[in-house]
Amino acid sequence: MVTVRDVYEFIDSVAPFSSQLPFDNSGLLVGDANRVVERVALALDITTETVEEARDLNAELFISHHPVIFKPRKNILSRDPVFRLIESGIAAICAHTSLDCALGGVNDVLAEIFSLTKVEPLSTPSFPDSLLRVGFLKEPMRGIDLAALTAELLNCSVSWADGKKTIETVALCGGSGGDTVNEISELGIDALITGEASYHHFIDAEESGTTLIAAGHFETEFPVIPVLAERIRREFPSLSVSVINQKRTIRHM
Repeated sequence: MVTVRDVYEFIDSVAPFSSQLPFDNSGLLVGDANRVVERVALALDITTETVEEARDLNAELFISHHPVIFKPRKNILSRDPVFRLIESGIAAICAHTSLDCALGGVNDVLAEIFSLTKVEPLSTPSFPDSLLRVGFLKEPMRGIDLAALTAELLNCSVSWADGKKTIETVALCGGSGGDTVNEISELGIDALITGEASYHHFIDAEESGTTLIAAGHFETEFPVIPVLAERIRREFPSLSVSVINQKRTIRHM
């Protein structure tokens, strides 16, 4: 018999909730820790649509990366995913920055996708908790080639600025990492691959000689979800563990 608490404690052992950044809200956010679990659903986000899919799966537990409760709430109405979870008796565990920082988490999965070598945790003033990763490409390449490789590996469209130099070292920051581009440049790292970056981040990157590639928030973070699902399957063989095929909210023409 597996309970919500058992799964929570396992996730805490691989991505400690105590390591989450101060602004975050990771942990057991909805439900009863003593609830017996047979079916688990995972997705990057808990939305009205993904909750409906979890309900169709008869899941008792939903695990996501992004917290379903993040900022203070003044109400929880009928279309709110939190309301839908409670109404359906589905607990929610959310592992956000704790999973970003964890070994084997978001950025280590990205490092594996890009086949980086000599991968190490990276701290910056913006993210002092070793949230980022840095490593070496197997072979040096131009910015345009790394941008094309990113689009291929992550099955996405990319925006990029050319640092105009051969790239050997790459920093990775799934999600919103554009703010780190100047720090990455000061560390002498050749390129930054992240999810989101602003126009001014691209200007700064080009001026500093750093190749910056923005591949999408969803696209850079979702790859960790199947990996986490497999770890849960191995730890709890009796559970039915399903990854919801979440639709990408941001569409590109």
